[in-house]
Amino acid sequence: MTTLKETILRLPDSPGIYRFYNEENELIYVGKAKNIKKRVSSYFNKSTGVNRKTLRLVSEIRNIEFTVADSEFDALLLENNFIKQNQPRYNILLKDDKTFPYICILNERFPRIIYTRKYNPEVGEYFGPYSSVVAMKNVLDLIRKLYSIRTCSLMLSEQNVEQQKFKVCLEYHIGNCKGPCIGAHNEATYKEEIEQARNILKGDISIVYQYFRKHMQEAALNMEFEKAQRYKEKLDTLERFQTKSLVVNRALTDIDVLTINSTNEYAYVNYLQIKEGSIINSKTVEVKKKQDESDEDILSFTAQQIRVGDNKTIFSNVPVTVLEDDVENVIPKIGDKRKLVILSEKNALELKKNKEIQREGKKSKQFEVLSILQKDLRLPNLPLVIECFDNSNFQGTNPVASMVRFANGKPDKKNYRQFNIKTVEGPNDFASMKEIVGRRYKRILEEAGQLPDLILIDGGKGQLSSACEALKELDLYGKVPIAGIAKKLEEIYYPEDPFPLHVSKKSPGLMLLQFVRDEAHRFAITFHRQKRSKATIKTEIEELKGIGKQTTDKLLKHFKSVKKIKEASFEELETLIGKQKAEIIKGLDPVKTDTISEIQTDIH
Repeated sequence: MTTLKETILRLPDSPGIYRFYNEENELIYVGKAKNIKKRVSSYFNKSTGVNRKTLRLVSEIRNIEFTVADSEFDALLLENNFIKQNQPRYNILLKDDKTFPYICILNERFPRIIYTRKYNPEVGEYFGPYSSVVAMKNVLDLIRKLYSIRTCSLMLSEQNVEQQKFKVCLEYHIGNCKGPCIGAHNEATYKEEIEQARNILKGDISIVYQYFRKHMQEAALNMEFEKAQRYKEKLDTLERFQTKSLVVNRALTDIDVLTINSTNEYAYVNYLQIKEGSIINSKTVEVKKKQDESDEDILSFTAQQIRVGDNKTIFSNVPVTVLEDDVENVIPKIGDKRKLVILSEKNALELKKNKEIQREGKKSKQFEVLSILQKDLRLPNLPLVIECFDNSNFQGTNPVASMVRFANGKPDKKNYRQFNIKTVEGPNDFASMKEIVGRRYKRILEEAGQLPDLILIDGGKGQLSSACEALKELDLYGKVPIAGIAKKLEEIYYPEDPFPLHVSKKSPGLMLLQFVRDEAHRFAITFHRQKRSKATIKTEIEELKGIGKQTTDKLLKHFKSVKKIKEASFEELETLIGKQKAEIIKGLDPVKTDTISEIQTDIH
């Protein structure tokens, strides 16, 4: 059974929301955070200065779930959506006092819309509480820009208005109020505007948008262009308020998002439910895979279990077979739809990381090494994935580079990469480093692949600066930790830091970095020797009169080495390249051939 302490240690250092559940698995609190791990940890670290309601909340927590977001602002919107949808009782209890403001539509003949810190249901209809005063005032300002809602506190009874007891104020003269106090604003029209404002406060902005759009088009058809322009200005105001966000985006509505990330034994499925352009539900589950069970089968089965509501569109990263005929499955490739799928994939990946760490155990040696490395290098996240780059050339010839990838502190050899330098001439390690780092992460971004937790550069300040230039061009600089490791003194260099970091030579974290660096160097040298060997052999064979590049490539592809070419029978050669060329090859000087073989043997 995983303890709360273990769960907190594995929370991500990312913006998003966290959810607390009690013993009955009831959602009791939703909160937002710029850094989920730090924010949740603060609940359990504080022993003084905490009110009784918060202490009671902490005492009831039995499980913690989270949803990562792309930004702190998205986390704020996501929190608001979840609170509206689920109404967790501690969100009400903790905010049911003068600390947090509400917006209230007062019970009056011409209702005012005000903000207040006192909650009294008899006074009017309340919306909130708002955890951000700025967000609350932005909503109130929007309503006042869109509608002519009075701000005075006059008693506008029918008798008082008929007896003309009041005079219009400055708000009337500057156009913010239409003068209900003198009977200039029809009560039915005023109530219609209040109803539109109520939709905004409920979060139904799409209804308001359609209302303004319809009236703008009607005014334009009736040649009332000034009126149409006023509605257009209101639409523009509404657009500016509704910040482009994946969490609240009117263009993405009534959709389910399902993504899967799997290993050989387990699959991790994330589900996002989107209604009225807002993410209102999120769930990530782990599924034990059966033998030869595909991701498509798992996601299709899990979709039936995890989906709620009646959304008719499913976005996913693999095909989903749905039972309902009227449900459409789409695999987005570009744009905001694709970004929404990527957000879902991030949440599936976070659960995958958590579960893998959990299975390996907190006392796992490799986990301890990674934790030490995280502390040594002051990294924001556990360096579960490290990618290291190195260059290799001989006097500027055959320049190549390599990238090795370590996952969970172990070589991930199937994801090693070799690079032929394409844009750099001569021995220029700095330019070569910029090229390969740029090529690697440009492709990762294009394919929406997983970025590493640490980029390691084999070299000092020069190579590191070149790699940073490549990251800046891709807008990744500062988003992925990067460091250089110098060979002589084993110093660690950070971008824009003139002084190196000295890590204890006995630190397991430094030893891991050395292993990663040495592996990258070995892989680069091996690739360079292979390339140089092939080039040398080709040069020696091509020097023979009558043997060209095409024939050389054909021989090496078939026989793999000069030694095997020499040992081949005349008949084999004749079948492959013809009688005339076979005679030339068999007449090859034995001394020269042996020399080539020796070169090849020495290189390998």
